[in-house]
Amino acid sequence: MSNEHTPLLAHGVCGLSADNAVCGIGESEGTGEASTPNAVPRKLNTFFGVMVPTVLSMFSIVLFLRTVSSSAFRVLPQGYWYTVLYSSIVLLLVLMVCLVGAHIFARTSFLILLVVTISLLSIYISPLALTTPLKFLITHQGPGNQTLTYNASYTGFNGTTLKDNLGSGYTVDYSTGKVMSFATVFAVMFTSCTGIMAGANMSGELKNPSAAIPKGTIIAVLYTFIVYVLLFILASSTCERTLLAQDYGFFQRINIWPPFVTIGIYCSALSAAMCSLIGASRILHALALDQLFGFPLAPAAITSSSGNPWVAVLYTWGLAQCVVFAGQLNAIAGLVTVFYLLAYAAVDLACLALEWASAPNFRPTFQVFSWHTCLLGILSCLVMMFVINPVYSSASIVLLLLLLLFLHYRSPTSSWGYISQALIFHQVRKYLLMLDVRKDHVKFWRPQVLLMVANPRSSCQLINFVNQLKKGGLFVLGHVKLGDLDTLPSDPVQQQYNFWLSLVDKLGVKAFVDLTLSSSVRQGTQHLLRITGLGGMKPNTLVLGFYDSCTPEDYFLQDHAFCESKGSGGDDFGVDLPSLQAHFPPVRHVESPRWLTSEEYVGIISDAIKMSKNVCLGRYFFQLQGEGMGTKTDGATRIIDVWPLNLLQPSSTSAASVDVCSLFLLQMACVLNMASRWRHARMRIFLCVEAESSDQGWVVKEETYRELLRKLRIRASIKIVPWDSVVQLYGQKRTQDPELEGLTKPAQALSEDFLSAVNRMLMEHSAEAAVRFLYLPRPPAHSSQSQKYLSQLEAVTYGLGPTLLIHGLTPVTCTEL
Repeated sequence: MSNEHTPLLAHGVCGLSADNAVCGIGESEGTGEASTPNAVPRKLNTFFGVMVPTVLSMFSIVLFLRTVSSSAFRVLPQGYWYTVLYSSIVLLLVLMVCLVGAHIFARTSFLILLVVTISLLSIYISPLALTTPLKFLITHQGPGNQTLTYNASYTGFNGTTLKDNLGSGYTVDYSTGKVMSFATVFAVMFTSCTGIMAGANMSGELKNPSAAIPKGTIIAVLYTFIVYVLLFILASSTCERTLLAQDYGFFQRINIWPPFVTIGIYCSALSAAMCSLIGASRILHALALDQLFGFPLAPAAITSSSGNPWVAVLYTWGLAQCVVFAGQLNAIAGLVTVFYLLAYAAVDLACLALEWASAPNFRPTFQVFSWHTCLLGILSCLVMMFVINPVYSSASIVLLLLLLLFLHYRSPTSSWGYISQALIFHQVRKYLLMLDVRKDHVKFWRPQVLLMVANPRSSCQLINFVNQLKKGGLFVLGHVKLGDLDTLPSDPVQQQYNFWLSLVDKLGVKAFVDLTLSSSVRQGTQHLLRITGLGGMKPNTLVLGFYDSCTPEDYFLQDHAFCESKGSGGDDFGVDLPSLQAHFPPVRHVESPRWLTSEEYVGIISDAIKMSKNVCLGRYFFQLQGEGMGTKTDGATRIIDVWPLNLLQPSSTSAASVDVCSLFLLQMACVLNMASRWRHARMRIFLCVEAESSDQGWVVKEETYRELLRKLRIRASIKIVPWDSVVQLYGQKRTQDPELEGLTKPAQALSEDFLSAVNRMLMEHSAEAAVRFLYLPRPPAHSSQSQKYLSQLEAVTYGLGPTLLIHGLTPVTCTEL
């Protein structure tokens, strides 16, 4: 029984406990919660955990990677492989720091921020100190080993210089040899915003992530925005366009002490690399813990004794090392920007989905948030992706869709929930309200089935068969747990749902599960018939297993899915195979007492008919093969036999018209014939006629049925079965019970000879059929005749094989256009 005093947030919701809990892990003072052995206290606050790494990540791209070709750097040997070597050495140094842990990273980042700040101050102060213009001679290696020379100037603060720099004037990028454009410049400059999620990536190390991430990120963005705007105004007001376009390290040329810039450049780059490496490793570690991508990422879940995911750090370092081989920022800026834009669009999409799903627990503290801003962010990101590079954008979206498909078919389960479930709930509720039962029409009728299951061990074949019979309609597995809630400490039904849902997963059927607690099976079935479903999606057909004395077979012992040892590890919801097998009791033996009397069983049929539900009784379906989840048959060798007339009342067969029940039989057989595993099965319709009759009414009956099948577009062959000898046995031995005199039910006028003759006729003509559809007569009005009614049904269907007895009340066909 659940405890009302269970500690809050047992599932690791982050951010509500600042000191004592690690995202729901750890021991809270005074609560007595058990602490996990690997729980590591969170130490980082808003400044060190969010603002510092975000600022440094946003600074470094523009302030370092755009200046790798500066003359301070050229004291070392130059060339592609030298660049790769230098970058690899720096990346290795970053790896060493990240392998130590987040606390060293935070301290190192703060020191680096101080150095970068001093470097920035030197850049701002330099134009005030340099009062005279400067001339520079810039040379580049051009095509064909030509040396290109440019004369560039530093003018100091000058209005003419600012005016000349306001236009676009795109030129050749000397580092790549390609002409720049708005898209390429945007791609390069956008990389200065790619550190915006550095703080969010550190959520696992923050004391209070729910407050620290938004506050620290917004402060960092405002700070870097101001710094960048001032830098742009400073550069465009003091440097000619030639200097700006031909030397990406021009800040060193115009600084009062160039080493300031060099030191700041490499320190900020080092910190940004650490921010990216440690943040990406945390994301990779989270993916590994959630087991989203299975074995390839499984080692990334390993952590050190201090909680540092060192294997994930190595994974990330390996990926970064691959990117280093690009050599130049401009060579990869477009690709990097496209991926970042796609990531930001995904974040916006997640927030938009939560907003549209109306999730009550989605309460963002950012007051400017709305679905309009989310949608604008998504559209802006997608538009800029294709402006920058349509090829990269298309490829990245395809890659994202492939990952989503992989996750969808792999169906991993985690404790953080799914946005898709919230959206599905919201949409299903909306469409259920739109599904008005008053607008139902016979043209769009489909089976909506409630299958009552006593023990799935003996009913799996029938469950699989009904799954083929539902034709996209509602399919519910119902079960009645006997008991009285007044005498029980808790509801036992709630604890059983996971086992039944795991059974549905094992069988691979598309079914819901509805369980109830009742003092009797009949009363529980009434409850389920009344309350199962919502709105226009409610069962219209009740399916029951047949009531006889046959010993049921245990399907769990036959299907390898319930026997294989590899399934004992458990599914994603904590139900392992031994638990599933132990939950459902062994099948009933011959001497075992029945939970359901014949009177109660027939009463269930009567109740369903009174409630205007169609009734189907399934017998011998344990003999039906090829309905399992892994079966690939299309039913080419199968035969479906339909006997649409009431065989237990021969007088009804003389009429040329067809009643509602007969049409329902035809419809259900046709629905089965449309199922994937029965689409090529042959359907036969048997008409019982009195061939020796002088009125030749059977000829009219045959023509009537042929015309009916043509109108209903049902492809089936009609078989004429003379049954004069059978009809002669009808009514020879009537009951003498005075209590039953005056009753008109056929159950009171059938002899054993007649029932045996009907059974022989069915055996003779339908022995080769895979399944048979028979007309189910109405049950007797008097409960004392329940056993006789079941005996008659048992005698007629004895030894037939898979048979479905159907009593239909619902009009299901329409020949109007």
